[in-house]
Amino acid sequence: MRKNHTVRNGRALLALAAAIVSLGALATPATADDGPTRAQITSDCASGEGKCTFNEPVLGQAYLGAFHKVSDVLHNCSTSAATQTMTWSDTVGSTDSAGVSVTAGGKIAGIIDLSVTATYNHTWSSSHSESSSLTMTVQPGEVGWISRAQVMQTVSGTWQTHYDSRKWGHYYWYVPDTVTGPAPSGTDGANNAVVVSTRKMTGAEKASCSADSRKGSTFRLSR
Repeated sequence: MRKNHTVRNGRALLALAAAIVSLGALATPATADDGPTRAQITSDCASGEGKCTFNEPVLGQAYLGAFHKVSDVLHNCSTSAATQTMTWSDTVGSTDSAGVSVTAGGKIAGIIDLSVTATYNHTWSSSHSESSSLTMTVQPGEVGWISRAQVMQTVSGTWQTHYDSRKWGHYYWYVPDTVTGPAPSGTDGANNAVVVSTRKMTGAEKASCSADSRKGSTFRLSR
């Protein structure tokens, strides 16, 4: 009789232990490798379905990004140098590890800014806009435009998402991410740059210039 009682108690304890392990597995935080993609996690962060934080942000070394066209294009169809004052404008946003924009909409940018501000005591901006004007000179038979490069910086961290009800089997999910976005000019010694870029006209552009010249135009602008 004592033996049967001991066996029953042992089986009960094993069942209880199994239940505790099962519950613990459901409550234990999980990484996105176990279920949803990074895009699904960050989408829930952006919509507010998941209560999210961006943990332990680490700012990378600032660097000068690639030059890109920010103005109209001046085609010099004349036989002498053409000088024109051009206006330019530029907006540079932020992208995540997958190259997806985090600039517009949702709560992503605000969550990252809150985390960076708390850690580094300065704000983080997901977007930067700038505009001005510049006088440029383009030689005959050439095309000119204004290019700009923005100082960029990465911020790496881990998204922690908490759901009120289990999603993909868990209340919590963690996913690492790196966001690349604009940084203030002068960060880590890197400075924004604006330059005049030029190149020789193509055959089609020369032909178009000839038609414009017959109409009395010395140069033309295009986007």
